[in-house]
Amino acid sequence: MPRLARQKKEDAIFHVMARSISEVDLFKDDTDKLNYLALVKKYQKTYEFRVYGYCLMDNHLHLIIDANGADISRIMHSINFSYSQYFNHRHKRHGHLFQDRFKSKMVKSEIYLYALSAYVHNNPCDIKGYENCPEKYEFSSLSIYLGLRHDPYELVDDGFIMGMFSKNSKRARESYMKLVYKCSDKVFKEEVEFLNEGTEYRSERKILIRNIKTKEILEFIATKLGIEKIKLHTKHCREIVEAKALAVLLMRSLCNLKCSEICRVLGNITQSRVSNLSSLGVKLLDDEKYKNITYEFMEQYA
Repeated sequence: MPRLARQKKEDAIFHVMARSISEVDLFKDDTDKLNYLALVKKYQKTYEFRVYGYCLMDNHLHLIIDANGADISRIMHSINFSYSQYFNHRHKRHGHLFQDRFKSKMVKSEIYLYALSAYVHNNPCDIKGYENCPEKYEFSSLSIYLGLRHDPYELVDDGFIMGMFSKNSKRARESYMKLVYKCSDKVFKEEVEFLNEGTEYRSERKILIRNIKTKEILEFIATKLGIEKIKLHTKHCREIVEAKALAVLLMRSLCNLKCSEICRVLGNITQSRVSNLSSLGVKLLDDEKYKNITYEFMEQYA
């Protein structure tokens, strides 16, 4: 039976679900869960998407992602493919880890969005020891929402949903926690799904433009870093590695290009090299100099 086409929209928010095959847990221990979150952060830097909530369980996961103009399939393929490679290497196994494709559903109403986040954060109640205290579960963003702990990866935008409850943070947290405890699968399926289908979701969120021309990226990077643009197309030139890494990162993020397509733009470069340059570009964003360059470009063009 052919697969149904995945629903996509540039300004959409998605509920993403992924599950491991029946023979193996998706996460064998806390180290695996931490690695998955680190990968989400890595690709958040690459694709500039927003995360409104998450919960990692032993055999499945939930993410609430605002694609911010990016392709949700590309985002999730990057994260899950990288995690599968890590998992198989660490646990000395081969073959598939995830059960078929990840599932994603577009959020179509504001009510559905905050009820969905409560449902996701209610998941730890199924774990022994967390039935009455899901906020204590480390691998859920609920404790970040409630201000109980710092977000170690600066991954979650909790203010977007919490702002729907109240401008007063204390009042918002109290109201939100009541909703989390009230939430259950039955309520979610029977009431919240109806709300999602019946109400159109409108938002004033600013969405990144993803149809930037590669020429604009290459010219901007060359000018900002004081190099000749032609050097970005050369194969062996150590002095411009950082510039090429930033260019590759921006092309992946703002042009929606695959590694193979970036190869054709730069010329004389392999897909694995493009992938490595993209990873280097992500690391460079920890440096204020390079972070400011990318932000300046996005302000001008995206």
